[in-house]
Amino acid sequence: MKRVIKVLEDSLPREVVESPFLDIVSEILRLNEDPNVQGLALDLPESLYSSMVLNAVKPEKDKVLLVGARGAEGAALQSVLRCEGATVLSCHWKSPQLQSELGHADAVVFGSTKPDDVPVSWVKPGATIIHCAHGLLSAKYLYFSEEHNYGQQNNPAAEKTVGSLAVAMRMQNMVKNMERWIQSQQHRKWDLHCLKLQPLSPVPSDIEISRAQSPKAVDVLAKEIGLLTDEIEIYGQTKAKVRLSLLERLKDQPDGKYVLVAGITPTPLGEGKSTVTVGLVQALTAHLNINSFACLRQPSQGPTFGVKGGAAGGGYAQVIPMEEFNLHLTGDIHAITAANNLLAAAIDARILHENTQSDKLHYLKQISHFIALLELTDPETLTEEEISRFVRLDIDPSTITWQRVVDTNDRFLRKITVGQANTEKGFVRQAQFDIAVASEIMAILALTTSLQDMKERLGKMVVANDQKGEPVTAEDLGVTGALAVLMKDAIKPTLMQTLEGTPVFVHAGPFANIAHGNSSVLADKIALKLVGENGFVVTEAGFGADIGMEKFFNIKCRASGLVPSVVVLVATVRALKMHGGGPNVTAGAPLKKEYTEENLQLVADGCCNLQKQIQITQLFGVPVVVALNVFKTDSPAEVDLVCKIAKESGAFDAVPCNHWSAGGRGAIKLAQAVEKAANQKNSFKYLYSLELPIVEKIRIIAQKVYGAQDIELSPVAQSQVDRYTRQGFGNLPICMAKTHLSLSHQPERKGVPTGFILPISEVRASIGAGFIYPLVGTMSTMPGLPTRPCFYDIDLDPITEQVKGLF
Repeated sequence: MKRVIKVLEDSLPREVVESPFLDIVSEILRLNEDPNVQGLALDLPESLYSSMVLNAVKPEKDKVLLVGARGAEGAALQSVLRCEGATVLSCHWKSPQLQSELGHADAVVFGSTKPDDVPVSWVKPGATIIHCAHGLLSAKYLYFSEEHNYGQQNNPAAEKTVGSLAVAMRMQNMVKNMERWIQSQQHRKWDLHCLKLQPLSPVPSDIEISRAQSPKAVDVLAKEIGLLTDEIEIYGQTKAKVRLSLLERLKDQPDGKYVLVAGITPTPLGEGKSTVTVGLVQALTAHLNINSFACLRQPSQGPTFGVKGGAAGGGYAQVIPMEEFNLHLTGDIHAITAANNLLAAAIDARILHENTQSDKLHYLKQISHFIALLELTDPETLTEEEISRFVRLDIDPSTITWQRVVDTNDRFLRKITVGQANTEKGFVRQAQFDIAVASEIMAILALTTSLQDMKERLGKMVVANDQKGEPVTAEDLGVTGALAVLMKDAIKPTLMQTLEGTPVFVHAGPFANIAHGNSSVLADKIALKLVGENGFVVTEAGFGADIGMEKFFNIKCRASGLVPSVVVLVATVRALKMHGGGPNVTAGAPLKKEYTEENLQLVADGCCNLQKQIQITQLFGVPVVVALNVFKTDSPAEVDLVCKIAKESGAFDAVPCNHWSAGGRGAIKLAQAVEKAANQKNSFKYLYSLELPIVEKIRIIAQKVYGAQDIELSPVAQSQVDRYTRQGFGNLPICMAKTHLSLSHQPERKGVPTGFILPISEVRASIGAGFIYPLVGTMSTMPGLPTRPCFYDIDLDPITEQVKGLF
């Protein structure tokens, strides 16, 4: 271990030293909270020492006190001399026994200036005298006569050696204390106070369960998992942003194990990936005493008020308070919406002003910006041609790919016309709105690794082409800095807790069918440091393994450099029955008997989808554990059949889970299986090389993951591929935008469709996020509201201010 001591001279300002005790105490308390200060040496005038000052120093900080011979130097010298076998006594200048002791001592150490009323004749002739007082080299302290063997004049080496030893002892104490502190931060079990659960039967609604639990104050949770006071920004009582400085402090800490939760192809019956994620970490931490973190996405307002509902988990395995989790949280999606729409406004404004102003006038109105941009010393030296080249982006409106966003399912914004007001002087064009979480800025937030990286990615976002076919970026529009300002708080993960008081990071929220569908790299990286080498970080990928998991491996893992340890694949008996040919399900309608009565044939037929998803996982070389979410309508024979088929199909293990009704206790067997699987040999690999052509990478995903016979690109898609390749964007990973309801592009085709040709209607490029974005079939980036949306049930009690009807 490399040991470094940083000496800060005059760390206390003069006005503080000369001020009353309370000012000194205030400065000490400030240093107590500084994570960069592990040792605190107080070197103050003796008159300023008091119990108030000394007690203000944290016990964890090393206290070295210089109060004449009674301070740190005196203590250090006593230790050194006793180690050498000397008998050491200590007394004060005013001690009645001083003359007697000086007359018998063979060596005398003065820790402070001798008072005038103590004559040198009291010192035994021939005794060695050593000074350790401040200013010991000053001539005013050379007050002994030559008839004595005095260390100041006759033994300067001894004087300097012991003085240096005193300082060395102080440094050594600081180093030892720092080593103890570093050790305390590594590989330790959290001192976590888990919350008790008392599950009821029948299981109440999610919101009733959430409200029945009293969460810990978030600052208490933060301290339990090793966060420092200045590393969190508290939002109310139960949420806090975590600062990225934590990564620098824990950079030498080994990572924990990295677990991904994915699922079979989704159905309206629900599979419960978020519930499994939460139940698993509750089992690991609250019941097996293993440090673990859940990393979840922030839910969009679109599905929360639409048809799907929230994403906090469910039953006795959820994040609390669930209302705060599902509504606004800490405003990250609002920040993304603001940043996205600022860029959209900048594009249209730039086109308008370029088309209605001369280059000279445009330049003069922005001269300060161009002087800074071009590092000009004399703006008058630019020619008209140079001015034109710098001020005119010459955007081709027909190539604009940057759309406005709103976090609401609003189908009537899928195609709009902008610029119809007379003030826009006829510059009308067709445009559209996307759902906010489909914004490239959301994808960037989830993939970025630092504030600097995020700023660079924002600047690289391609929004259109110019008239020559060259890409136009956010940086070209001069808006990068403003976007970074709007996103400066959103980049910090939000800390929350599960029903059992275990930690959760909520950060980013891209959909998996129209984006990459994973929570943030930063949340995962911070959590992996906090859990320690033997801990677990459990993160979730959206929708089925063919979508969210594939993108997790090929996109997110490339961005993060992290290697997954195990995949948990979530399934339910009733969802498998639908894949086996069971009847359609209508939201809100009673389930048909096929889903509530034992039907082993339907289960066996539907396991083809589970087998396919296991095979997809095996393409990446990662062990897979199947988590079977058990419902009360499932028969033991059905549960056993699914587990048997899963293990025969290559799963490391398959485990029935009851965390929805029992909390973490119902997922203990799953946690034990995950722990064993994470210790298996891991041969993780990407599905394709980035060096392959764009079309070939799309084909590999379509054939190996979806099971397609081949792909077919529309003429528009092919021309877009050609353009991106020519512009130098060909070596990016692929982010397929495809329906989540089927392995194919046709939502109604359940099970494992084969023999289909996958149509690619359009190809977009998210250069800042770092991927190519093909749209499969008629895939829309703006969902619509159903006939009976969730908002019908949501209300607010004006007396208690409690949210009602939120699940």
